[in-house]
Amino acid sequence: MNSPSPVFSNISGYLFAHLDHLKEWRSQLMDECKAHQLKGTILLSTEGINLFLAGMREDIDHLIAVVRSIPGLEAFQAKFSESDHQPFNRMLVRIKKEIISFGVTEVDPAKYTSRHLSATTLKQWLDEGRPVTLLDTRNDYEVKLGTFRNAIPIGVDTFRQFPEAVAKLPEELKKEAIVTFCTGGIRCEKAAPFMELQGYENIFQLDGGILKYFEEVGGDHYDGECFVFDHRVGLDPSLRETPSAICFQCQAPLEPEEQQDPRYVEGESCPYCYVAEEEKMRQTLEKRSLALSQVVHPLPGSVPYENLRPLFIKADFDGWTLLQLLVRLFPHIDETEWQHRLDERRFTNARGVVVAGDQIVRAGERYEQRMTLAAEPNVNADIRFLYEDSALIVIRKPAPLPMHPCGRFHRNTLQSIINQVVHPAPRPVHRLDANTAGIVLYARTRPICAKMQQQFQLHTMEKTYLVRVQGLPDWNQTVCEAAIGTAPDVAGSRAIDEEEGQSARTDFLVLHRYDDHTALLQATLHTGRTNQIRVHLWHLGYPVCGDPTYLPEKKIAATQTLDRDAEPMMLHAWRMCCDHPHSGKRLTFEDERPAWAATPA
Repeated sequence: MNSPSPVFSNISGYLFAHLDHLKEWRSQLMDECKAHQLKGTILLSTEGINLFLAGMREDIDHLIAVVRSIPGLEAFQAKFSESDHQPFNRMLVRIKKEIISFGVTEVDPAKYTSRHLSATTLKQWLDEGRPVTLLDTRNDYEVKLGTFRNAIPIGVDTFRQFPEAVAKLPEELKKEAIVTFCTGGIRCEKAAPFMELQGYENIFQLDGGILKYFEEVGGDHYDGECFVFDHRVGLDPSLRETPSAICFQCQAPLEPEEQQDPRYVEGESCPYCYVAEEEKMRQTLEKRSLALSQVVHPLPGSVPYENLRPLFIKADFDGWTLLQLLVRLFPHIDETEWQHRLDERRFTNARGVVVAGDQIVRAGERYEQRMTLAAEPNVNADIRFLYEDSALIVIRKPAPLPMHPCGRFHRNTLQSIINQVVHPAPRPVHRLDANTAGIVLYARTRPICAKMQQQFQLHTMEKTYLVRVQGLPDWNQTVCEAAIGTAPDVAGSRAIDEEEGQSARTDFLVLHRYDDHTALLQATLHTGRTNQIRVHLWHLGYPVCGDPTYLPEKKIAATQTLDRDAEPMMLHAWRMCCDHPHSGKRLTFEDERPAWAATPA
């Protein structure tokens, strides 16, 4: 046979009194509540006590006796109700400046309160139709669940707004009989005297509030239920818990039919605070745009600074001299320049010791080059956030703008700028050349990044580019599968290497042929090799318009990142399709077409 469920006694009560030794009483009250398995909140202040507790009746009675033992609180009284569950999650005893926040020092309920009106007397007045104004001093979301018939809601979100709301009341009310009321009476202990200070001549406060009214006379003249600040949310006039819930996002009480609304998601939203996903996205992107503008104006690299560039030694270069290594890795910089930097003692090892050009390097070692104080070249910082959720961020990278610190750029890079806007710093799933604009996908964490990169490997990630080329292809579509070498050449360029290069595939489709002997193509990547589209088109004899490195007639130039005001390289990461790492939903992101990709109507 099942044992009956325990019955919990719920109490609420307050008393204004001048208290001292608050820390000692806080400690004793917490110990007593823990020992008797009580849960709820006790607020202590120099102006008195305010509490909401639940537990077994004998434990509650013990705690009330402890409260009454505190000098000044001998007259403490509590209102009781019952529930079949514990409505509180934890026990808190806090010391606060006020036991009910109001912020008006002239009001001191321990010294003076307005006339108290009993529940019985108020009911009698209302039964008789006596002219009286009922003023609900509670927050708007509490009033929504229920209030006295014909009562005037003061119209506040928090009690601290009460003085401002009183100033908006009609002047003629100052001579009328007014009864203020709230949940348990504590707010009226300050609200009513404050109104008297403002010239209201006939003020009463409902003794014990709505809960005391329910307890003594029931629900006559009251419509709905009473909002309470615990997991019960609402009580009916019999002081029984109702089916109402509360939205933990906006604190709005929700009746059963409102809980059936599809916009109600427990712990997240309700019909009153729900924001459509599109609007959430718009608000998020607006905030990112504002934060970006503050980071890039001025550009972070526009101020001269000292920069340390790391250099990690791979196994291939074990036993080389440092000078030999530098010349091999950075062929676009003359050997005499490297020797000049070494002579200026710019290179140090991991221990900070200066090293010379004849230093023998070993695999796994780390060196640093100290760059002289200098401002970085100007870049295009018109970065735009296109999409953001808990897993992914999609950004439109402008050009010219390097993605990562390299060469002359350290702070004026996409990653460095994004790191100042998004915290923690997101991880790029792929890369774009400095001179290539368009969509870049970021992941919020390393595991998500790995998941998205796996989609590249499985060819489920689709990347489509728009590219304008020099020349008019004699085909409408073609596939290039020329292998691309891994060793960097002039300006970090790559070459076709059918014997030892990495396999690569790009599909090309002609979208339009222009009168100036150029053509607009759509390029779809199936692999992700360095400079893949540029190298493949250069190999086919149709170099990208504006490409500073892969020139016509199979020539290579030493130019890397274009100047900010130069003609753009006409290659744009236009569209990306991928599976969301959490939901698996297929997502498509598409950027605006650049001006050079326009076609006649």
